[in-house]
Amino acid sequence: MTSKYLGSFEEVVLLAVCQLGEIAYGAKIRQAVAAAIGRDVSIGAVYATLDRLERKLYLKSWQGEATPERGGRAKRYFKVEGAGVRALHDTAAARNRLTAGTEFGFDNA
Repeated sequence: MTSKYLGSFEEVVLLAVCQLGEIAYGAKIRQAVAAAIGRDVSIGAVYATLDRLERKLYLKSWQGEATPERGGRAKRYFKVEGAGVRALHDTAAARNRLTAGTEFGFDNA
């Protein structure tokens, strides 16, 4: 089986979904990503990445209940699937192999 690797923004978005757990929906994911990388990100970039990750079967989404504070619209929630966990692991392992023994090694961070 060929391993799959994530782009850096895909990795951050997927990790944000993991961290948020049951409350992982668009606006919260965007906030978590922005806090993690220290700069604002567009909701469009986040949703484009979430859609791509879902097509790759790294996560799944579903509609929540409609809420009055959202004008009757429902939130779209996300959850990381097993393939997404494996992609996170493979990406981290590749990064660790490449940085081992260098001045950039994460064990020195």
